[in-house]
Amino acid sequence: MTLPAQAGTLEVSRRLGRVIENVERVIFGKSETVTLAVVGLLAEGHVLLEDVPGTGKTTLARALARSIDVSFKRIQFTSDLLPADVIGLSVYDQRSSRFEFRQGPIFAQIVLADELNRTPPRTQSALLECMNERRVSTEGKTRELPRPFLVIATQNPLDFEGTYPLPESQLDRFLLRLRLGYPDRAAERRVLLSQVDGHPLDALEPVCSADELAECIAEVRLVRVADSILEYLLELLDATRRAEELLIGTSPRAGAGLFRAAQALALVEGRDFCVPDDVKRLAIPVLAHRVVPQPWNESGGRSSEDILQDVFADVPVPE
Repeated sequence: MTLPAQAGTLEVSRRLGRVIENVERVIFGKSETVTLAVVGLLAEGHVLLEDVPGTGKTTLARALARSIDVSFKRIQFTSDLLPADVIGLSVYDQRSSRFEFRQGPIFAQIVLADELNRTPPRTQSALLECMNERRVSTEGKTRELPRPFLVIATQNPLDFEGTYPLPESQLDRFLLRLRLGYPDRAAERRVLLSQVDGHPLDALEPVCSADELAECIAEVRLVRVADSILEYLLELLDATRRAEELLIGTSPRAGAGLFRAAQALALVEGRDFCVPDDVKRLAIPVLAHRVVPQPWNESGGRSSEDILQDVFADVPVPE
């Protein structure tokens, strides 16, 4: 029997709540970041975790993958990594006397691209088609990637040694850019005590199946977005393109991502409709990494987040 719309929404919300609670058994004091990471998964968008080493970026990605019963692969990006190491290559099989394609680690449902900006642009570009079209084209053939498909990438700040900046086309493929930051004293105490007898990540078990996740993803598209909220979203996008402090504003792909992310956040919160706060809460994480500030802002120490905070403050929020 098909559940009523609201009952189905609440069941999906409870299911996603279990995933969030499971991840928070490992990541302490970062509820907002964990929630938005789940929003990225639900919206079928990729997530970029950017912060200094040791703040839990890789742990968050692994905890999210362990909480869902899906295939998982980790790629450690280094300066000598080649595109074939990511997507795969054909190898000659002497027994069959023919070349056979060996899939690379990108052929998984959740892929951890660890320290993505430590590999040169040539290897970074191997992810462009994978992330945008969820398929791989190589040696004259196109191969579909499994669904759902999510790339969770980590990167260190660009002023660290041995890093390469991600090009704008690569950044635009990420739905969300999130930062963990240092934990507060109470949370850090819990981190230390939780690892006395081993890492808590090793004890995590899946709380959501791949089929259940697919049902949640399908439910996202049924979340209603009122015309007033859609106009608010469009005004935010347009404001980035008019802002004098920005060299490049947001793309239409960014707008589509913000729309879908707002639907996903509403579902996580147990609603089958969006409210203005969904868009407002997601605007910076979804849009800040896609804009390019004017050179004088970067030299003055103003980040894209700072600029967008000021730009969005002048956009009226609908009631």
